[in-house]
Amino acid sequence: MPIQAKQSRLFTLYLQQANILSEVFYRMTKKVILIWFRNDLRIHDNEILFEAVEKGDIVIPVYFFDPRYFEINDNGFKNTGILRANFLLECVTKLKENLQKLGADLLVFIGKPEDIIGTLCAKYDVTEVYHHREVAHRETVISEQVEATLWKAKINLKHFIGHTLYHKEDLPIPIKDIPDSFSAFKKKVEKESFVRPVLPAITRVTTHPHLEDTPMPDLVALGFSATEVAQASATSPSFRGGEDDALLAMEMTLAPAYDEPNDYNLIAPYIAHGAVSPAFYYHRIQAARTGANKKKYEKLILRLLWRDYFRFMLKKYPNIFFKNHQSHLRADESAKKLQLLLQRGSDDSMIDGLLHQVVHAGNLPYEHREVLAAYLLQELRINHLVGACFFEEYLLDYAPATTYGHWLQLAGLGTSSKDNLQISWQELAKKQYRSLAVAK
Repeated sequence: MPIQAKQSRLFTLYLQQANILSEVFYRMTKKVILIWFRNDLRIHDNEILFEAVEKGDIVIPVYFFDPRYFEINDNGFKNTGILRANFLLECVTKLKENLQKLGADLLVFIGKPEDIIGTLCAKYDVTEVYHHREVAHRETVISEQVEATLWKAKINLKHFIGHTLYHKEDLPIPIKDIPDSFSAFKKKVEKESFVRPVLPAITRVTTHPHLEDTPMPDLVALGFSATEVAQASATSPSFRGGEDDALLAMEMTLAPAYDEPNDYNLIAPYIAHGAVSPAFYYHRIQAARTGANKKKYEKLILRLLWRDYFRFMLKKYPNIFFKNHQSHLRADESAKKLQLLLQRGSDDSMIDGLLHQVVHAGNLPYEHREVLAAYLLQELRINHLVGACFFEEYLLDYAPATTYGHWLQLAGLGTSSKDNLQISWQELAKKQYRSLAVAK
């Protein structure tokens, strides 16, 4: 072999070995953080994304469409109805687009996180996984299963707490000592705690240079039939999901000229999916409030405080909102009554109007849903868990602690006894007459 050929071959081998060593060194020195997105589908004011960008060399954003959330539960309702599933798809799509604008992307998979995340971590040499901790039983169990998978690979699952207005670490007392009374809770946190400032905007996300391309699924891929999709498509959606629309809706409802009474429920679906953070919303409310609109904005903050209260109560008393506190009312019989009502309607036009809004719009002002829930609990005598399942399927702003906690309160069995409903649904309807006149 000519000496030049030998030299060329040796040089090629040298380059190959150098590349291998470089790759090994790269893997050993690079901190690769996988972000497991759940109900935090935003770029702005997102602690897990902010810290991953600050501390990681490579960031791998991932979202899992977990099939467990699209099953039919024991009460015959879907864990996620088609309207909320479509809203979720829009939120995830927008997150993917916004990450792409920052130089990254969002990996999207249909499957259980614990079945997929280990392979992803091995493929991209992940050193740590970030996610937001949840409080409800199903979500907590899934986190534990993912943590067990990662533990086998000696990868840490770092938990963040970012779904509440008041951060757990900033509470003036431990969660076990939080007063059961909502008014006492409200007074204490407002007096002795604070809402954290919004995190700075992220301008760049560095991801893996060979990140795989994962297309967004559609509703059929999530388990909905073509007929269901066609029926849903025939209805004009009241909301579009996603961070951009969340910010637009927030600014619209906080504008001085906006005087509609039902403004929180226009933002609640975005908060439930994490397209906007409670803290971000709170600070925008504070910036917009004046002496003339003080009452309106106090009401918005009150809704955020109730949301915090239910989450902290669920942490203080694990699974309390999901226990059957009305065991004398059989769940199967309650489910049959409710399904029959949905098919045939009621003998009250106002109730029928509220049912129609829930099923076909996926949204309802809180004053309205209180009347509907009170009717179902008192007139049909349905079990509170079945009623909550009904809202879970249809409402866009479903959140486990808030939805189930609210239903228990309306059943007169909630943790804040003074705030439990103690009047008839007819009296409650009269109390809300002005706002309900639109629904009649």
